[in-house]
Amino acid sequence: MAVKPASGTRKAEFDSPVEVTVTHGTLASVTVTGNDGSTLSGSYNDARTKWTSAKNPYSGTEYTVTARAKGAAEETVSTFTTRSPGATFVGYFTPEANSTSGVGMPVSIDFTHAVKDRAAVQKAITVTAEPAVEVVGHWFSDTRLDFRPETYWAAGTKITLSLRLKDVEGADGVYGVQSKDVTFHMGREQISTVDLATKEMTVARDGRTVATYLVSGGNAQHTTWSGIMVISERFRRTRMESSTVGLGDEYDIPDVPHAQRLTTSGTFVHGNYWASTSVFGHQNTSHGCVGLHDAKGASDSSVAGCTFYESSMLGDVVIVKNSGERTVEPSNGLNGWNLSWADWKAGSAVWVRGGFTG
Repeated sequence: MAVKPASGTRKAEFDSPVEVTVTHGTLASVTVTGNDGSTLSGSYNDARTKWTSAKNPYSGTEYTVTARAKGAAEETVSTFTTRSPGATFVGYFTPEANSTSGVGMPVSIDFTHAVKDRAAVQKAITVTAEPAVEVVGHWFSDTRLDFRPETYWAAGTKITLSLRLKDVEGADGVYGVQSKDVTFHMGREQISTVDLATKEMTVARDGRTVATYLVSGGNAQHTTWSGIMVISERFRRTRMESSTVGLGDEYDIPDVPHAQRLTTSGTFVHGNYWASTSVFGHQNTSHGCVGLHDAKGASDSSVAGCTFYESSMLGDVVIVKNSGERTVEPSNGLNGWNLSWADWKAGSAVWVRGGFTG
């Protein structure tokens, strides 16, 4: 009886299946067990002279193969250990496990190493929704893959992210290490629309208008991005310094209240205590952010900045229109909703309904 990899191998490859063959007779049984508690299932050929595992063995794992030929008095026991990969990558995902987000939250994965074989990596990742809806991945770069449905998630949706990246070769000699399932939930639907022509923001909760706020957007020299944006970070108070967004020393505010990030490049919707109340609803005076009247210290629950902040969550949608600026790049934040469904699917590296893309 022959076992491949051979018994006693200490650094066996993990890119091919385990095989057990007999030259005389037939195989009665084969089991393959890893020291991590996993087992490898497999199948026999028609003559039952060869058994092949359905999947490759995992890296860095010791396996015991126990096989018996039909009519044999004793079992054949063989052990081998697969080598560990020299270089690895992981995918850091948003949102957090077991979290609840607004219905605009995509599943976004940032990889620690540039991915060359996008198809192999994407095939190892699935995102499923309850209630069911088609979910498609889109590569923004060789280190970022986002998943979303055609329209916003339904309120109350349960989402499961399945990562089966362990031993997937993302680039030459670089292998994934994750094999896990993660669950997220979508909360209520909140869509806020900022009209910088009227300088008002209308907040709709589950399709019903629940609040209207006076706002101030970006001025003529620093227009606010237009388009669909998703809240990706929230700070009760945070420092905002113009040098971090390429605006020199124009401002440095150490305690901006109720700030919620809309873009990676620095667009927020936030409270503003340093502008006159007459500004809101009448003038666009900011350096690109959307401001609401607020109080210094973020402790006055009666002001608009606080009220909107308390009503919001990560993943909520904020739509800006009539800003005088072009639509935000979909990769600038979690803002892939600015792509049509056809354009979104065109960024997939695997076949999706309607054809192969990528």
